Amino acid sequence: MSDLGSYYRERAGEYDAVYAKPERQEDLARLRALLPPLVAGRSVLEVAAGTGYWTTALATTAESIVATDLNDETLAVARTRSYGPADVRFATADAYDLGAVPGRFDAIFAGFFWSHVPRADVRRFAKGLLERVEPGGVVILADNRYVDGSNYPITRTTDDGDTYQTRQLSDGRTFEVLKNFPSREELATQVAPAEVEWTELTYFWLATVC
Repeated sequence: MSDLGSYYRERAGEYDAVYAKPERQEDLARLRALLPPLVAGRSVLEVAAGTGYWTTALATTAESIVATDLNDETLAVARTRSYGPADVRFATADAYDLGAVPGRFDAIFAGFFWSHVPRADVRRFAKGLLERVEPGGVVILADNRYVDGSNYPITRTTDDGDTYQTRQLSDGRTFEVLKNFPSREELATQVAPAEVEWTELTYFWLATVC
């Protein structure tokens, strides 16, 4: 997590540039429309909230949100946004130690973080999500699909099947970033015996786990 955390900490000021890609606008609009009904009236724990881009969508219908991230730098950007009508609070937290976040939650949202979890840690991460959601609650996941020409190319694959991209910041610095692209079948296996509903768009996928 240290290298990944460093990358996103250094990227905080240009974090949202990825959401400006022209080819992704239709999918982004669909995701922003699909998410609010899933959290309507719920108490939400948001994992890896980053700069709060997705928090703004959740806040339109959620009762409350605790938006967490490993980096204070990205949360500092998130605090500058306008939210409503949900009660939105922010907390620095490790995505692998959600038990340290106080509160009771009947929805958990992890947007664009599943792909950054090493395959060897996926079951542990999934267990942590499912343990924090209240009975009858829902875990909501959203992430990228690999589309050649829109995503950074895969530059390295490990023996465990983890894939990496080489990314460059606006100042020219480069980082090697873990980025996996799980299939629906892989996700279902990793969260079993929970049930998964899967929505597949061109550039993204959305899954609800109950």
